[in-house]
Amino acid sequence: MCGCNLYGIIGADMVSEKGKLMADPGVAVARGSSAGMENPGISVFFPAYNDAGTIASMVLAALHTCARLTDDYEVIVVNDGSTDYTAEVLSDIAARYERLRIITHTQNRGYGGALRTGFKSATKELVFYTDGDAQYDAHELAMLLPAMRPEVDIVQGYKIARHDPLFRIVIGKVYHWMVRFAFGLHVRDTDCDFRLIRKSALERIDLRSSTGSITVELVKKLQESGAIFAEVPVRHYHRAYGRSQFFNFTRLWETAQQLSRLWINLVLTPHLTGRKPIKSIKPPMQIDISNPSLLYRTEAEVRAMISAGHDPALATGPLNPGNGTYDGEQS
Repeated sequence: MCGCNLYGIIGADMVSEKGKLMADPGVAVARGSSAGMENPGISVFFPAYNDAGTIASMVLAALHTCARLTDDYEVIVVNDGSTDYTAEVLSDIAARYERLRIITHTQNRGYGGALRTGFKSATKELVFYTDGDAQYDAHELAMLLPAMRPEVDIVQGYKIARHDPLFRIVIGKVYHWMVRFAFGLHVRDTDCDFRLIRKSALERIDLRSSTGSITVELVKKLQESGAIFAEVPVRHYHRAYGRSQFFNFTRLWETAQQLSRLWINLVLTPHLTGRKPIKSIKPPMQIDISNPSLLYRTEAEVRAMISAGHDPALATGPLNPGNGTYDGEQS
């Protein structure tokens, strides 16, 4: 194992020296291209609130991308009580595409409520979600799938560059470093809602947040359950339609309150009781660290943690330099 960046590396074939994506998301990807997976079923869902101007293009991008990746897929939109013409747009495209399912909340349940509905409604082996406001390109789902190797549970996108007003960029950076420190998160971009997750990993946790703080809860609980993360860079775009529901005083205050409760439930209480806030822990397995997108710790840190008697969190057992993998603990 090399002494690389603490929180992960990415393949040279995916990113140039300047940090720009080399792969073209419009290029066809062979089905079953994820190592160890043959035509995995994929559920794609979008939480949507007043996204009438963008949701149709997101749905079409997802339908076309999934059709190139697998024969077994579905696209779901969770219309979270939209008051614009989102419902009208969704009704029109649903009549044309049988793979599309629309789930409607008669009243707005918040971003966390929409995500919980989407995760619960997804039926396939892999679950992908991103927002319906088109600040990410749904075609880039094709770039996440190759990193979903057998041992990986979640492929987390991270923004190459954030294209938002300056005040949002500043608030976003403060938020990221605050939650990363407070919750002990290892991913480089908690706020990047562009994720491909195994359904089995989601079944090991129980999500309860109703605000934007659900992303912190999701990452923290997956991390605590022993999930293995990979990271892939993705493009981020200016918002072309509508406005953010997060960056207003009411939502920020609600999120701050929920983050405080989350910290008590996910950090303080487990520290005092020794009980993890999850349903179950992933069984030990070997991890192939040759995956260029794998998020892992440096060799020095792993050895230091092992010497101190701590689990290195990368895997469930000690480094085995002989075969380039980590061996799981035997119970």
